[in-house]
Amino acid sequence: MASDTTLLPGQSVSLPRGPTPNLGGGLYLKDGQVRASLVGVAQYDGPTLTISRIRSHPPAANSVVLGTVTRLSPLQAMVSISVVDGVPLPAGEEFNGVIRTQDVRATEKDKVKIGDCFRGGDVVKGIVISLGDARSYYITTARNDLGVIFATSEAGASMEPVSWQEMRCPKTGRIEKRKCAKPENM
Repeated sequence: MASDTTLLPGQSVSLPRGPTPNLGGGLYLKDGQVRASLVGVAQYDGPTLTISRIRSHPPAANSVVLGTVTRLSPLQAMVSISVVDGVPLPAGEEFNGVIRTQDVRATEKDKVKIGDCFRGGDVVKGIVISLGDARSYYITTARNDLGVIFATSEAGASMEPVSWQEMRCPKTGRIEKRKCAKPENM
């Protein structure tokens, strides 16, 4: 098990072929499956498999963050940051972020309409560009791999991206505007 994959509580741990290792801290056995009991990376310490805890940290410049859009205004989208550099923050310890109109995309910045790029509840992937003011971090989505990664349609279905600026509801087929992040597998 020489993987740097971050495991979440309850997630099953893939074991190599051969004898079952001794289970150390951060792991438990349920229904014949070895599962993680905390956020971390599985590592061998001799014959014992343990989870080393990954500590969350506040966002810094160039941190990749995931967050939920909480409020929109004509000039900016407010985001509740819940994941920093791939590490989830503890519940209740989220940070506030702001995506300004000039930080949504790299071109045609003067034509950006926040309401056409984000909606409340959208999950957004972005990069921290500065620490902003005392209340929030400034975030940019001005790259192809940044933007909305998860959105729910007005009909309540998970939407799928069809272009960099549109998502489709699989239930109704209706198209809604978003600043979409390019899917990682494409």
